[in-house]
Amino acid sequence: MLLSIDWDAYSGCADLVFDAPIWGTRDLPADRQEAWQARTLRRDPQARGWTPLDADYPLYPGWEALERYAGCPAWVTLSHADAWGWLEEQARHSGVPNDVLNIDSHHDLASRSGDGTRVRPGNWAGLGLGAGLIGRYGCLYPAWHAGLAVAEGFDLERTHSEISAVLPPDPLSRLTLRRMAHPTDGLPDPAEVSGVLLVQSPAWTNPAHDAAFWQLAGCLEAQELVSPLRRGWAAGVACAQAEPLD
Repeated sequence: MLLSIDWDAYSGCADLVFDAPIWGTRDLPADRQEAWQARTLRRDPQARGWTPLDADYPLYPGWEALERYAGCPAWVTLSHADAWGWLEEQARHSGVPNDVLNIDSHHDLASRSGDGTRVRPGNWAGLGLGAGLIGRYGCLYPAWHAGLAVAEGFDLERTHSEISAVLPPDPLSRLTLRRMAHPTDGLPDPAEVSGVLLVQSPAWTNPAHDAAFWQLAGCLEAQELVSPLRRGWAAGVACAQAEPLD
């Protein structure tokens, strides 16, 4: 199988964080850094770093266990929209559609906004199923979704019914949704994994966790598809950009 890892499965949010991108966000350059700096300044207008985000945007445990995939062919990239070319290359290499397990805070099967035929972070997996680039697809939600009612992985029946309303029957028959019971539950044996894709998803992930992300990418000796970001604090951002929390 192919193993896809979205960093937002580990760089997540706490419950009742009303400016959290897990509720829905764009994926434009400003969403990848400026929006995070604005969130920080809402919490501390004098901030000069990401520390004020710690309580609301923790790095959840379990990502260290992904180092077990060192030695598997691995790639790292900016966005899950980049997965399309990776899927095509893996299908050419294997000669058959590959099964995909995606550890993610989002199923990436369909999106209700925008052009549904254009590959985007929210629909790459659904389009891959429809195009025959993916055999069977599993989305493995992180364990912390059990405490976050807004998260897709909180109520899997609800999430599956939402997907059923937008996907044709054939892709639906080849997908599964599951939530981890604990931070490492469901991780496949490295011997079963023919390729790993590590995705930064910076519009959804706390910049304070970039160092851990790059540590994991280095351990995996991942080749870059599209360069992820190394986000530092941008000096001179006015506090006025940060709207107060309700």
